[in-house]
Amino acid sequence: MGKEGTFYGVSVGPGDPELLTLAAARVLREADVIASPNIGAGLQTARHIIERFLDGKEVLDCSTPMTRDPEASARAYDAIADKLGALLDEGKDIAFIALGDAGVYSTYFYIHHRMEERGYDCQIIPGVTSFNAAAARLGVPLCEAAEQVMIVPVAVGDAAAALDVPGVKVFMKSGRELLALRDLLRERGLSHNAMMVANCGLPAEQVIRDFDDLDEDANTMAVVILRM
Repeated sequence: MGKEGTFYGVSVGPGDPELLTLAAARVLREADVIASPNIGAGLQTARHIIERFLDGKEVLDCSTPMTRDPEASARAYDAIADKLGALLDEGKDIAFIALGDAGVYSTYFYIHHRMEERGYDCQIIPGVTSFNAAAARLGVPLCEAAEQVMIVPVAVGDAAAALDVPGVKVFMKSGRELLALRDLLRERGLSHNAMMVANCGLPAEQVIRDFDDLDEDANTMAVVILRM
């Protein structure tokens, strides 16, 4: 039996291909297989970022359903792990691409845990997060001196409770709740203190320096930074 391949979680950054790290580029060049997450609806931003590395590579589509049914999700992740395991057993190195950083609200770790449990060598390549890129685009710090930073997943968390804690707030995963977040900040008199970047680093990038100006057609792929 030959040597098993290595499973890499490769963070590819928030959108701009130039934010791909040297380590990520090396692993993508050297990998035998690129595993590409796919949640449907044409949302394959990570694959778009690393397009230049795909020529001649074997690409494994890793489709997962957009559902809140934990059993359906688990079945999908198990099926992906089965496919990945078969390729690793052939001695192939696999780069599973992750938008932003693999450790921040990423599909990757649902797969990582399964591959580790099966005994495969798993390595993670860190990357630029969407909120790091958004802060740089806005020209503001995420934190200064002794400031604290809180990352708040709006669609599944309690954004109102976060406002009662001191420090900078980074609102992510807003989904359809982005306008509700704007209204909440308006009620608290904080909307003028918040800024937003949507599709950071992509052609459709949108920058709003006063969150109170957010319109009804707002893009839901956004990062909102609130400095209180």
